Amino acid sequence: MTTWRRDLHAHPELGFEESRTAAFVATELRAAGIAVEEGLAVTGVVGTLRGRPGNRAIALRADMDALAMTEATGAAYASTVPGKMHACGHDGHTAMLLGAAKWLAGHRDNFAGTVHFVFQPAEESRGGGQRMVAEGLFDCFPADAVYALHNLPGLPLGTIAVPKGPVLASSDTWQAVFRGRGTHGAKPHLGTDATLAAAQFIAALHSIVARELDPMGVGVVSLGHMAAGHADAPNVIPAEVLLRGTARALTAATRDLLEQRIGGIAQGMAATHGVEVDYTYTRRLSPTVNHAAQAAMMHRAAAATVGAAQALDDYPAITAGEDFSAMLEARPGAYAWLGTGAPVHPEGFHHNPHFDFNDEALATGAAFLASIVEAELPA
Repeated sequence: MTTWRRDLHAHPELGFEESRTAAFVATELRAAGIAVEEGLAVTGVVGTLRGRPGNRAIALRADMDALAMTEATGAAYASTVPGKMHACGHDGHTAMLLGAAKWLAGHRDNFAGTVHFVFQPAEESRGGGQRMVAEGLFDCFPADAVYALHNLPGLPLGTIAVPKGPVLASSDTWQAVFRGRGTHGAKPHLGTDATLAAAQFIAALHSIVARELDPMGVGVVSLGHMAAGHADAPNVIPAEVLLRGTARALTAATRDLLEQRIGGIAQGMAATHGVEVDYTYTRRLSPTVNHAAQAAMMHRAAAATVGAAQALDDYPAITAGEDFSAMLEARPGAYAWLGTGAPVHPEGFHHNPHFDFNDEALATGAAFLASIVEAELPA
């Protein structure tokens, strides 16, 4: 698995471009005697393995894509592709699921039923999970439940956390375009200032979480981009101001509140200053929420793998997003965190140029995935 992982790490591919990775996965699965289907959601691969006779089936998912970043680890197996790197550990996820698949292929008497090994493209904001579901993942490969894990630097090596409910937040994008009447900066009374409306909107935006959201709830509203005027024309009050940001929530009710109130504040500020505003809110990823029965089963598999003391079921939710949520909306299932210990570099957490997957976690992750199959499909 270490050899696989480092080879994948050296050859990163972005979402829906994972042709080399997909071919590698398909070749290894076929070599283990596992039936393979390719091309779902462009580059997705699904391997199907049947154990002893049984009526149930489950799916295990790993993501394959990399990020558009320049690697700074200095590792001997560092990215050979300029501007692309595995900065979130999907190379490790792929290697672990391959390892579990190969082990189970040699121990088919250990489970009764069918397991589908789902190698998903484009998890990093390109909608691979949604596309696999939309293109018939669970129609072509029926599953009673679906499971996934993700590496987590900072969680001790040898620890597995399976949250009971929300695991990750929704991930949405909002945009507000304020439009007024531009004018000379020395004669502001001759225009209507979209910049002032936008500035007060930004200041008021953070009152949503501070004053309108239940203090025990979780929500995030952040501004990530703003554009107005021209750097070479500081004496001109611009006619238009573009603002874009992100919103995160752990529940549907909080998500609805954020969408409504961001727009409400934008409209209010526009009306106050006599300008117009166009507001859009784009729902991208739903919250990733574990189903109770499947989370409990996954926790038992974790305890069987690493021991009860190292199997956690009360880990707090994180406000990052995950498109595995699309699979959990289609089928019951659960998502776990695999501890990989302290990052090698102090800054080496997810989506950082210094990130690298800890190969010492590979065996634990593969064993955990195999244990899920044995627990869900007892022989």
